[in-house]
Amino acid sequence: MRLSLLLFALGQILKIASLGSKKFKHYIRKVDARILIRTEDGKHARLFRFNKGSFSSRGGNREPFDVALTFKDAASGFAVLTSKQKDASFNAAAEGKLKVEA
Repeated sequence: MRLSLLLFALGQILKIASLGSKKFKHYIRKVDARILIRTEDGKHARLFRFNKGSFSSRGGNREPFDVALTFKDAASGFAVLTSKQKDASFNAAAEGKLKVEA
């Protein structure tokens, strides 16, 4: 539940940034990518779509993606995404708690 709320909040923050921040919009203007963050069991998933300057976010695990960050479980995902350590995702991948799929 906490992971789903975190992913929803992240989507809202990125949406606001894409509408209100010229720097962010300029940064993503050439990006065309679909990034999925999910758990292995598929209970928690959110797709983040960057489309040449615009942004959208959608809950669920059914749409195609370019890259997926798949966490072993919701607790691992929440811990990595809220960690202040720069190498949290690297450590999670090394421990088998995070897989990157393309």
